[in-house]
Amino acid sequence: MQKNIITKTQLEALLKKLKRKKQKVVFTNGVFDILHRGHVEYLAKAKSFGDVLILGLNSDASVRRLKGKNRPINKQLDRAIVLLALESVDYVVLFSQDTPKKLIESVKPSVLVKGADYKIADIVGGEFVLSLGGEVKTVKLTKGRSTTNTIKKQAEA
Repeated sequence: MQKNIITKTQLEALLKKLKRKKQKVVFTNGVFDILHRGHVEYLAKAKSFGDVLILGLNSDASVRRLKGKNRPINKQLDRAIVLLALESVDYVVLFSQDTPKKLIESVKPSVLVKGADYKIADIVGGEFVLSLGGEVKTVKLTKGRSTTNTIKKQAEA
């Protein structure tokens, strides 16, 4: 399973192989700290837009910068392994920047996907993907499911 946690160097070779096979590459990204039903449904829908789903996963350091010193709850390797256990996720690439902009520019996906809590015009990398003739899609989120809500609920218990 860990073989599908790939480095940016391995990503280049993978993308060449996928292009030769004429595979439609879908990209999404996120923290995916405490995996829940909303994540599973979101990733299944994202995968349905193409042949291969590459997931950009925020490194532990970037999660701390974005979410605070008490996050992530689960370390990056643990999060990556759990995500790869899902049928929908083909590859995980860690990134340490606050946004996946550079990673998206490397992947050049046919489809870029984010949750419907984003406006398409505000999705990082969206303009780039559209300029290549790709698509930017949003997926409706599962109501009441979020890592933040899970953490709050646990703290109240």
